[in-house]
Amino acid sequence: MQSLWMLFASFAFSLMGVCVKLASSVYSVSEIVMYRGIVGVVFLGGLIAVRGGTFRTSLPWHHLWRGIVGVMALSMWFWSIGRLPLSTGMTLNYMSPIWIAAILFVVGWWRGQSRFEWGLTAAILLSFIGVTMLLRPAFSADQWLAGLVGLGSGFISSLAYLQVRKLGQLGEPEYRVVFYFSLIGLLSGIAGVVINTMNGHPAVWQTHDIKGVLLLLAIGVSATLAQMAMTRAYRLGKTLVTANLQYTGIVFSTAWGILIWDDALSWLGWSGIAIILFSGLAATYYNTRNSAAPAKASVTQANDPIATEV
Repeated sequence: MQSLWMLFASFAFSLMGVCVKLASSVYSVSEIVMYRGIVGVVFLGGLIAVRGGTFRTSLPWHHLWRGIVGVMALSMWFWSIGRLPLSTGMTLNYMSPIWIAAILFVVGWWRGQSRFEWGLTAAILLSFIGVTMLLRPAFSADQWLAGLVGLGSGFISSLAYLQVRKLGQLGEPEYRVVFYFSLIGLLSGIAGVVINTMNGHPAVWQTHDIKGVLLLLAIGVSATLAQMAMTRAYRLGKTLVTANLQYTGIVFSTAWGILIWDDALSWLGWSGIAIILFSGLAATYYNTRNSAAPAKASVTQANDPIATEV
């Protein structure tokens, strides 16, 4: 199943998260975003040149929108995670599959289409329960603004994922989708660095050592590979199955925490991991069982990712 590309994407994103955590003691958020974009642009630019691809696209505004919402969601998440407990910020960000299911439901209801995949939606809700059990989020009354921003980052992320799906349906290859997202991330990172400098923050052009360079390279490469795998999963797989498999990222991240930082899990945490894995398997099975050959889609439906999913 093409949706299983999300498993690799989740693993790569978790690896990127480890490297970001290690690099954050030396580099600012703007620097990390900037260098991540540099690695992505150089890596994909070279890949496009070697494979004889092209940077030319007939969908510049679609790429711009995907880049803007993606960078906005990332920035909001980083802002909120700095003001909330880690578990709360991650749980709020992992609301994006719930938002995707809600968007698909509303669009289907608006268009008068009766078929809605309740089984997959239930699996997504079950996954979120597992995430909550694993992370046990909580925040105090004075953190309500950061909580709302974190919740908003999950919603905006869902718009970015649906835009990735739409670009794929319109025929854009993964490498070009990720290249332009990396380019917009690079420009946004540079803008953040300049703004920080103008606001009197210490100089951000750090002197690199071998460890720092390796961490930045790992962040850029893992993020680029994860973006390409995620784009393929949303382009070729079922949207709700792919969204549900995204929850496995929290399992990978938990494993890294145990291996590197000796994090300890309670029985409630292990139960949450079990629920996440079970719901992912259930969603995959549900989709396979109900994937009878559909009627041939119209040209309009073929170009509309939401129309083909509801």
